[in-house]
Amino acid sequence: MTTQELVEQIHLKKSFLCIGLDVDLTKIPTHLLQAEDPIFAFNKAIIDATHHLCVAYKPNTAFYEAYGISGWKSLEKTVQYINENYSDIFTIADAKRGDIGNTSSMYAKAFLEDLAFDSVTVAPYMGKDSVEPFLAFKDKHTILLALTSNEGAFDFQTKKTDNKEVYKEVLEVSKSWKNSENLMYVVGATKAEYFKEIRKIVPNSFLLVPGVGAQGGNLQDVCKYGLSENIGLLINSSRGIIYASNDENFAESAAKKAEELQLQMESILSAL
Repeated sequence: MTTQELVEQIHLKKSFLCIGLDVDLTKIPTHLLQAEDPIFAFNKAIIDATHHLCVAYKPNTAFYEAYGISGWKSLEKTVQYINENYSDIFTIADAKRGDIGNTSSMYAKAFLEDLAFDSVTVAPYMGKDSVEPFLAFKDKHTILLALTSNEGAFDFQTKKTDNKEVYKEVLEVSKSWKNSENLMYVVGATKAEYFKEIRKIVPNSFLLVPGVGAQGGNLQDVCKYGLSENIGLLINSSRGIIYASNDENFAESAAKKAEELQLQMESILSAL
């Protein structure tokens, strides 16, 4: 999916919601544990119930890798199901990879070619040659960790070198990399006060924003400072939606929670 196609879907659905598919078998409805593939059964139900309310799904790969080969197969089935049935959805492999060039090339192949995700999250700590292999894939997107929503973000990301915060250096330097037009950035919703500064550096890039809901981020604050001319935001909610209920009507409950966010987004978009 190209950036323009993503923007078109946002306007069509009146939503810039991304739903995180972070499946923990200890939290899903117990009746699904009898299924041949409980993880995929859970994901399929959530996707079928919410696809019209969101523009993206983001499986965090750790929740699949933790279950070994069976978990990886569940991930493969999930993204294949989305690609085959809901081509209007942008898919994000939340893998946070990044290593020396030849290793990054293999990571990129795994997620962007073999699994056919539209994008993958990447850690920038090792610099240019660890990120450009991901950017080499045509019509795919690399989502660079810029300013995350966790407490430890302040350990490094906001420290100053030559009177400039590290996260700003990451944003500025990344713009010089080959195929940087395919970059998006992760910026945590719990850091809403930073969005104004971030938009000075990357005014039109898409920002993937976790932290709304369970982590305490505020949608209105994020949009106040983070919206761009082409919307430029993907607001992620995971636990607050997919674990809205653990009874047999869990998918319906998830859809209600997703709709609550979608309606807020529709109101924000209508005011532009």
